[in-house]
Amino acid sequence: MFVRSMSRRMFLQATGGIAGLAVGGTPVFAALAKPASPVTLNIVDVAGNLALTQKAIENYRKAKPDWVSRIIFSKAPAPELPGKLKAQQDANRVDIDMVLTGTDVLSAGVEQKLWQDLIPAHAADLPKLQDIFLEPAWRMQALAQGQGVVVTYYPSGPLFEYAPERVKTVPKTAAELLAWAKANPKRFMYARPANSGPGRTFLMGMPYLLGDKDPTDPIKGWDKTWAFLKELGTTIDNYPSGTTPTMKALGEGSVDMIATTTGWDINPRVLGVVPKSAEVFALEGFKWVCDAHYMCIPKGVSAEKVAVLLDLMNHLLTPAQQAYAFDEGYFYPGPAVKGVTLAMAPKESQDAIAEFGRPSYEKLIASAPIELPLAADKLVAAFRRWDEEIGSRGK
Repeated sequence: MFVRSMSRRMFLQATGGIAGLAVGGTPVFAALAKPASPVTLNIVDVAGNLALTQKAIENYRKAKPDWVSRIIFSKAPAPELPGKLKAQQDANRVDIDMVLTGTDVLSAGVEQKLWQDLIPAHAADLPKLQDIFLEPAWRMQALAQGQGVVVTYYPSGPLFEYAPERVKTVPKTAAELLAWAKANPKRFMYARPANSGPGRTFLMGMPYLLGDKDPTDPIKGWDKTWAFLKELGTTIDNYPSGTTPTMKALGEGSVDMIATTTGWDINPRVLGVVPKSAEVFALEGFKWVCDAHYMCIPKGVSAEKVAVLLDLMNHLLTPAQQAYAFDEGYFYPGPAVKGVTLAMAPKESQDAIAEFGRPSYEKLIASAPIELPLAADKLVAAFRRWDEEIGSRGK
């Protein structure tokens, strides 16, 4: 997404931490074994993460040509990646070196034992994550069960986005949202949670909004949530397989209200998919259900490449490279590590957020509780139940 030119001084500042010393000379990680010859890395993104990290990853390749000769970037639908990776592992022919993923494919990979253990196995080769991460990002790290490393973080949602020229009475509670949807059938939409950040954030946020018995247990603790979603489903025409179609539907006027998050609110308005005039709201009783992207290494990747990938991870966790995560608001704010400000980001990021960001977010982030998403096994169970009981009944 970014096309930028950088002065030599800027480039050296941006990449100064990757050779084992941060700018200023402070050691940041243990020395890793340099490969016998430069390697080619195949990085697959199933979460849209490259919008936040690709420039920083390319900075690494430029700074270390004796470690990496080429990086191949590709994107894949989240639901398809685990099966593809499992087939490669069964055939002993893994050609994916790193996966950039959200909690969906992270969880599926943990369940199917697709990922290499990174912590504690390689803890000495990485920064002290608890020391460098923002507090919620450190809590998100625990969800990886040692099989991934957080690279970007945001408080997420659930938020609701709407066209103010078409929605004159904005719901304040979950009950009012349901009443609005019933009074305006087929005008509210959210995407299938297993393949949508806003979709799964909406799913996981409802137990808090409805006061369910146990928001961390989708099987035994979500009676109110499943009943609510089934009733809401009577007003919904279809559940898209990704978030983008919901944004296009709002922008084109085929729906009036959708589930969203901070990043999915800002970035589509930057891109012109959704009008700048679109507004957002949170419901009474709102709690953030935060989100993160992870770096995972599949089982079957060679030890030589693992060393390079760990070195790359160190690079991506330096403040200078984290500043790229502000992007154009896609995962707002975006950085997972402490001390990274918008003033450190490229001018394009600063300009986009100045024009399309919302000052109200800072107050909401500071004032509302931040909860973790479901643990891997619980998230998989929630997706399965939603698919069986809600998604299969889409009209």
